[in-house]
Amino acid sequence: MRILIIGAGVIGVTSAHYLRQAGHEVSIIDAAPAVADGASHANAGQISWGYASPWAAPGIPLKALRWMVSAHPPLLIHGSTDWRQWRWLRWMLRNCTAARYRRNKTWMLSLARYSQQALAALRTETGLRYDDGQRGTLQLFRTQKAMDASTADSHVLTTLNVPHSLLTPRECVAREPGLAHMVDGLAGGLLMPGDETGDCQLFTHALANRLQQDGVALHLGTAATQVVQAGDRVTGVMVGGRFHAADAVVVAAGHETARLLRPLGLDLPVLPVKGYSATVPIVDAERAPVSTLLDDHYKIAVTRLGDRIRAAGIAELAGPDHRLTPARCDTVRHVIADLFPGAADMAAIQFWTGLRPMTPNGVPLVGESGTKGLYLNTGHGTLGWTMACGSGRLLADIIDGHVTDIDASPYAWPRPFAE
Repeated sequence: MRILIIGAGVIGVTSAHYLRQAGHEVSIIDAAPAVADGASHANAGQISWGYASPWAAPGIPLKALRWMVSAHPPLLIHGSTDWRQWRWLRWMLRNCTAARYRRNKTWMLSLARYSQQALAALRTETGLRYDDGQRGTLQLFRTQKAMDASTADSHVLTTLNVPHSLLTPRECVAREPGLAHMVDGLAGGLLMPGDETGDCQLFTHALANRLQQDGVALHLGTAATQVVQAGDRVTGVMVGGRFHAADAVVVAAGHETARLLRPLGLDLPVLPVKGYSATVPIVDAERAPVSTLLDDHYKIAVTRLGDRIRAAGIAELAGPDHRLTPARCDTVRHVIADLFPGAADMAAIQFWTGLRPMTPNGVPLVGESGTKGLYLNTGHGTLGWTMACGSGRLLADIIDGHVTDIDASPYAWPRPFAE
């Protein structure tokens, strides 16, 4: 088939890879001047198979109230006249029960583990390098209360056969020697030994280059303005005033997916959730992180990417706003300096912000849209890098009508987000 993919982030490019492998003629369209120019550009570098969890969790409503008066809040909600934001928040709150959290986490872990296998196979097949590492993720708890609360997640992980272990503060330091200075300030940690790290932008650029050599067309710097429907099926896309015919259209345009598809009657609950990151060069490798850490208190991930440290986090509902807020940048800077003092040249820090496409329950939309010839691959939130290869491979099998390796129904549209 002739397939057009809208979106040249890691989700769109991995989708193109698996569809091209299946023998289709594939083109990628994006308004940005380069691939991985949006949410894939400078994310945390964290490929968290084991830590795939929804933001909608028990206790979040109460925590959100406390965060409103915190100096370094991990979640901020700005007032808005957009009724879709308030509907999204209402549906998110409905998913903060223990039963719904467990169900959503199970679905997310299923796709994440599938993606782990797909990325490993792709790396072996292509030999791509992207400042990658396979040394696990360590979630740090600063209080005993937070450490005790992690036991519930540990039980879920055990049930789902996800390798993990709870560590004492000294065991955390053994994994990450740069934390030695704060051993007395830790209550413990949760280790996911199978998690990985890598520069999402480097990966996406390298894979896109291979795809171009294999005949995939990249149309960058020109926006898809309309998905064209004739009768009961999609026939192509309007790009720069020209019609591009297609047998199938995949929309992997991040949070823009919702806006682009509203004229077709699809009301996707996918909102932009603003995140911040900082990249800083390492000056003392012995004081720097070895792999990825997640500071549970600040909800900031800190990752070693070659000779750089990347820290990222914060969830800010502010609409399509790309402005860097100084207070949020200060939070990211603070976590790097607090965990790994002296490791990096903080005078050379570079900040970035991106808009993550999130659904109310954290589970992405992958597969058919309900309109013939139109497919979705969006809504991955903070886990787009983690779930990219699995989502692309799953989507290719759905488009080709193959029996999928995992149950695809949890990611299908339409589905009730508030049930």
